[in-house]
Formats: sequence, C-alpha cells, structure tokens
Amino acid sequence: MTATLTLLSPAKLNLFLHVTGRRSDGYHTLQTVFQLLDWGDSMRFTPDHSGRVQLDMPGFALPAEDNLILRAAQLLQREDRGVHISCEKRIPMGGGLGGGSSNAATTLLALNHLWQLGLPQAELQALGARLGADVPVFVGGHSAWAEGIGEQLTPIALPDAWYLVIKPACSVPTGEIFSSQELTRDTSPSTIAAFFQGVHRNDCEPVVVAKYPEVGAALQWLRAFAEARLTGTGACVFAAFDSRRAATAVQQQVPTRWTSFTARGTDVSPVLKALA
Repeated sequence: MTATLTLLSPAKLNLFLHVTGRRSDGYHTLQTVFQLLDWGDSMRFTPDHSGRVQLDMPGFALPAEDNLILRAAQLLQREDRGVHISCEKRIPMGGGLGGGSSNAATTLLALNHLWQLGLPQAELQALGARLGADVPVFVGGHSAWAEGIGEQLTPIALPDAWYLVIKPACSVPTGEIFSSQELTRDTSPSTIAAFFQGVHRNDCEPVVVAKYPEVGAALQWLRAFAEARLTGTGACVFAAFDSRRAATAVQQQVPTRWTSFTARGTDVSPVLKALA
C-alpha cells in the first residue's frame, strides 16, 4: 500500500439558499450554489492491513455512529484493508460550512484511491448521499448549482473572490432551523441566470437571526463593509471581496468576541487537485 496521504478537506459556502418545498419523507427541496474554499481541515490517511479503521480527531469526541469519517470509511471497508486517519479540525461545528460532510467525502475519495477500489465518482456520490445531503458536492469536487435535496448538481464557474467568514459565538443546529414553523418553504424556483444577476437570498436567515441574535449582530456588523450573507443554516456569515488584501483589512477589525478567517473561492476541490 502507498504511504500516508495528506489532504485539505475544504469548507463550503452557500452563496444563497432557497427552500422550494417539503417532501413527504420530511426532506426539504431547495436551490443553492455551493462555493468551495481553499481552506479547511487537514486529514491524513495511512493505509494498512489491520482490517480496522482508527481515527484521531483531537478535541472532538463523537460517538462512532455520529462520526461521518468513521461511517464513510466503513462503507468502503473490505476484508483486511485498514487505515489510520487523523483529522485536524479548523472548520467549526454548527457553522454552516459543511465540515462533517467534507470530511466524509474526503474519506471516501482518499480510501477509494489508497485501497485501489476503482469506484466511479457517481457511485461514491451515491454512497455519500447516504451520509448526508451535502456529501455528494464534496465528492464531486466542484463548485455547483444544486437542486433537489442538494444532490442534483450542476458544476458552474464562479467569479474569483476572497471571502471573509465570521463565526459568532454560537452554533446553529440545522434540524432546528428546518423544523421551524417560521421557515419559508414555498419560494418559487429560480435559475442559474437569475443567480448571476443577483436575484437570490437565504430563506433560513430570518429564522436564524430571530433565534440567534448574535448571528444578526454579526451580519449587521459585516454589512457596514460589504454585502453579507448567512451560509446554510449558519451560524457563520460571510462577505466577498475582490482581493485578499481587502478581505484581510476588514478581518483585522472583527470584534474579538467572534472568530474569523479569510479564504479564496475555488471551483475545484483541493482534494481532486491532489488526487489528479
């Protein structure tokens, strides 16, 4: 087996989020654009013949049944194939940046490569969908227009941008927002052309701001500098800038009670670039 593989498991932003309906199984139909970032968690994979999946993730103690990295690895595990995985987390939980989904997708891609399984992308995406609605876009590895429950993906090219992302001092459970009676669930379907013309919003934002005033405060602060939006169901908020210098200049003024980072948007995942 090959030596240790180190990969950047990227974060994502939802540049908008329209909730267009609710299915009989409880899942919501939506439209969104996923923007991948060149920033995220560091993951290392060392394959062996132990037949076991071992995971080190300092500072994060999740039950095995809730850990998407372990669940992803177990979906691919065969006979005596084993692996030691370490994950250095930077993507905050409950932030709307897709950290767990990205980690699961990175695991699927890495082990398919290291264990020489030869599974096609479509099959890996189908496996990823069993773990979470956001996993397939990370497996596909391209910024994308998404519909359905997020699994119907159309890769798109997005304008070059640097993003300032702020994490307020709270975490927002996705389930709480999507189960809220106040959530708009009947937004009319939009188009890719309308998105590029600036016709979009995040339907979750009013609900999140009402339940988590700190998110509203971060949005209000950031809007003094640029158009600010909520990503996913939050808690993170973000704004786009033309350059790293411009994003960093605003970041230096972020109140100390919030954490923040700057990152560049990328149309192709760092994972796909590394495995090419």
